[in-house]
Amino acid sequence: MSEKDQEFDTLDQKEKDETKEKNSDNSKEEEYEEYCFLCRRSESQCKSKLIHLPNNINICPECMQKTFDGFNHSPNVQFIDMNNFDMSQLNMLNSMPKSQRVKKKKKEESKPKKEFNIKDVPPPHEIKAKLDEYVIGQEYAKKVISVAVYNHYKRVATNTMDEIEIDKSNMLMIGPTGSGKTYLVKTLARLLDVPLAITDATSLTEAGYIGDDVESVVSKLLAAADNDVEKAERGIIFIDEIDKIAKKRNTNSRDVSGESVQQGLLKLLEGSEVEVPVGASNKNAMVPLERINTRNILFICGGAFPELETIIKERLTQQASIGFCADLKDKFDNEPNLISKVTVEDLREFGMIPEFIGRLPIIYTLDALNKDMLIQILKEPKNAILKQYQKLLALDEVDLRFDDSALEVIAEKALEKKTGARALRAIIEKFMLDIMYQIPKDDNIGRVTITREYLENRGAPIIEMRGTPALPSIN
Repeated sequence: MSEKDQEFDTLDQKEKDETKEKNSDNSKEEEYEEYCFLCRRSESQCKSKLIHLPNNINICPECMQKTFDGFNHSPNVQFIDMNNFDMSQLNMLNSMPKSQRVKKKKKEESKPKKEFNIKDVPPPHEIKAKLDEYVIGQEYAKKVISVAVYNHYKRVATNTMDEIEIDKSNMLMIGPTGSGKTYLVKTLARLLDVPLAITDATSLTEAGYIGDDVESVVSKLLAAADNDVEKAERGIIFIDEIDKIAKKRNTNSRDVSGESVQQGLLKLLEGSEVEVPVGASNKNAMVPLERINTRNILFICGGAFPELETIIKERLTQQASIGFCADLKDKFDNEPNLISKVTVEDLREFGMIPEFIGRLPIIYTLDALNKDMLIQILKEPKNAILKQYQKLLALDEVDLRFDDSALEVIAEKALEKKTGARALRAIIEKFMLDIMYQIPKDDNIGRVTITREYLENRGAPIIEMRGTPALPSIN
């Protein structure tokens, strides 16, 4: 075979590769819907085919008719000289980021009647068993959320059962800071492989004011589902810091970030069709809108409710303070899990409106973390904090170990900070700084053992060299 023939073969192969890439790009483009250049509605929302103009400009028939009507009613119409018009500027306006494009819905003929099978969702005992591998304690909360999620996706899969429609079971999760509310929902969504959107209620305001609209939480879920509307309509939305939108007391101004946000969330919790911006948090003229039905979206709200324990104490100590049936005022001061006695009346007294609480039928609490639970969090979960640092030092061929007494010191210091499990990493980062800095200097270090004396600044960690017995290090 001559050299010229080989060159022709390579050129042919390059041409074939280029055509394959073009065909793949075209197939990817066909997966996304086309939008009207003027009103920014998708072709499915317009309910009619778009009119295709040169330079990839698409206009719906309604906007085209409005444009013609405007020409007829305006006497001083100035026509544009298309020979000298720069079409590149129009193409820049028509260009849309990929994050603002929505995938096309599949045709109903090609889809099965039940696209989401109940067999895809594990039963409650399997969900709880998987949560046990990552979350320590909180047995009651894990049992409640496992049953609620399983029943919710049974409702999504069956839709109706013997003409009996199953209502949606949204949840309200109450627990002190650092008890694992957000971590529990993240782990659940990862195990079920469903889109999850985590948002903060502190940034939400009433529509028309500075801040994110209430419907922006659905827009974040659409982004988490890769702009797939069908996938987003069976996802999970976790609204954290829900206690921050409680009804403000002793205020004469309009409560745009409190009671108004609760009222705006009512339609989302109940289930309704809303138009949300694609790839943005606020609606504007240049962002396309997509219609999403929240009927099958599971809402989980969580909050610490810091002053709720005081309200519970007042309710529990309403009896007389004098006499045979008297209750002491400090009877519940040392109660570790007083928040578990919460009722709907307590939440109303806190500032949550009755309509909002009524759309969250499942209310459960998380226990405050004690010393034994913090020690278990340090070493038992699959991605425990100590296992993460042991893996970091294992990359330097160093074995990291912790004494049991050292774990007790870490748990005691975390309890003093009163921030739950979040304090563990801050404490470990502090005393591991010097060790992580010094170990890469010496390749002969084989093992490092963290002791109680080192954590209490009364000694040093035990360092073992390769092939030598353990010796205490020298500061």
